[in-house]
Amino acid sequence: MYPEHSGHAPTERAVEVHHTTPITPAAVTPAPLIPVQPGTVPSVASVVLPDGRVVTGYAIEPARPEPVAAKPAVSRAAVNVALGGVGFLAVCGGLLLLTTFITALTALVTQLITLAAVVFGGWIAVQVFSASSHKGGNTFNIRKAVFKRNHFNG
Repeated sequence: MYPEHSGHAPTERAVEVHHTTPITPAAVTPAPLIPVQPGTVPSVASVVLPDGRVVTGYAIEPARPEPVAAKPAVSRAAVNVALGGVGFLAVCGGLLLLTTFITALTALVTQLITLAAVVFGGWIAVQVFSASSHKGGNTFNIRKAVFKRNHFNG
C-alpha cells in the first residue's frame, strides 16, 4: 500500500526505478518467391485507393494448393461395416438351415425308433399270446371219427 493512502503523514517517499527491456524484433520471414517462366513478363496492375493515391505493382497470382487426392464416395469403414453385416447375415442363414436340418433329423430318428418299437412290440406280443394258448397236452388230428355210445374210435 502506498504511504499517501494509509492515512498517515508521509515521512519518506518510496522511489521506483524502471529499467527498459529491449524488445527484439520477430524474425522476419521473406515473402515466398514465385518462379516466373523465362520469357514472360508479369503484368503491372494499378489500384486507386479511396483517398486518391495510386498504388502500382506486379500482379501476383495466388499460389494454388496442390490438388488433394479424390476421396472415395464411401469411406472404407462404412464398407467394412457393410461387409461384416453381410457376412453375419450369411452365417445366421447357415445356422438357421443347420438348426432346421438338425430338427428334421431328430424327428426322423424319433419316428424310426417309434416304428421299431411298434414292430418289435407286436412281434413280442404275438410270441407271448401264441405261446400262452398251448399250455401242454397233445394235439390230435381228427379225420374220420366214429362216435358210438359216447366212445371215440379213431
